[in-house]
Amino acid sequence: MNLELFSDPNDVSPASYRAALAEWIAQRESTGLLQRESSMQVYGHMWSALTAWAVGNGVKLTSLSTSDLEAFLASRGGADELSSRYAWRLLRLVDRVMSHHAQVHGNVPNRAASELLAARPDIKYANAADADPLPEFLPATEGRRLVAYLSAVRPGRAAAGQGWQEVRNRASVGLMLGAGLTPGEVRALALADVVTEAGRLKGVPWKLRIAGAAPARETPVASWAGQLLRVWLDVRQEQRIPGVQVFPSTRLTGKPWGKVAQYNATKDVLQTAGLDNVEGGSFRLRHTFALRQLKRGKTPEEVARWLGVVDPGVMARYRRVISAPIDLA
Repeated sequence: MNLELFSDPNDVSPASYRAALAEWIAQRESTGLLQRESSMQVYGHMWSALTAWAVGNGVKLTSLSTSDLEAFLASRGGADELSSRYAWRLLRLVDRVMSHHAQVHGNVPNRAASELLAARPDIKYANAADADPLPEFLPATEGRRLVAYLSAVRPGRAAAGQGWQEVRNRASVGLMLGAGLTPGEVRALALADVVTEAGRLKGVPWKLRIAGAAPARETPVASWAGQLLRVWLDVRQEQRIPGVQVFPSTRLTGKPWGKVAQYNATKDVLQTAGLDNVEGGSFRLRHTFALRQLKRGKTPEEVARWLGVVDPGVMARYRRVISAPIDLA
């Protein structure tokens, strides 16, 4: 018996949250309602992220409110970076775990998750057929045009021909298309996360280490994107830009890049490159990366690991695209 099951359910600690999930999983397993190891892993990742946020904000397990859950979802990127299907699955998990926890400990059930679902039809009906659009991606012509534009920066000419911000912006877009990063992951990427050792091209980044609330992972970098990142890192060093982020906001202070500023920079890059549709472009880039990898024969499990995806519905939508003829270079 896990001793954490005897922890105080009102304690603001990871143990109380882990115990609640363990109790629920044990009950589901005993009744045969939860058998797949993959499902347990998905639930574990979701619950770990919630636990880290709640404990960090001093929220007791028994005191989770709708506003707390909304704040947690917002901390994960909100509507810009979190699928409604993922939010639906998370809230369903919270509701089930909390209901079982109340039953075990003789408490009044906490209905915060179900109340939030009722108040958010965009999440509540996320599994409806008309709310499950296929992911948008760059067609072959736009993909080639964008790669050519991004790669036009060359060593030695970068600082003179383009300002440091333009080189930064192109390299950041390159990692969304060439490595599948989300906008938030681009902003958080640290210099120590860039791997150049043992690569095919000496000194050129070929994979990235991605940390955060989602499972820590590594993702490959396309050769052209790695060379573009190398140019930016050289410019960053030449300009003596301080800070630990790969893509800082300012040259003098090196402070982190803001969400709105990065969004506008990405939009400008896509517009200048001649893309037709630049709204929501960041995730079109990430979707294109995923679809290219699947089209080249990589397994859904491998691509999901590179993307840090734990929602099976995401990969199912990608497979629906791949199963039909697509214009993807």
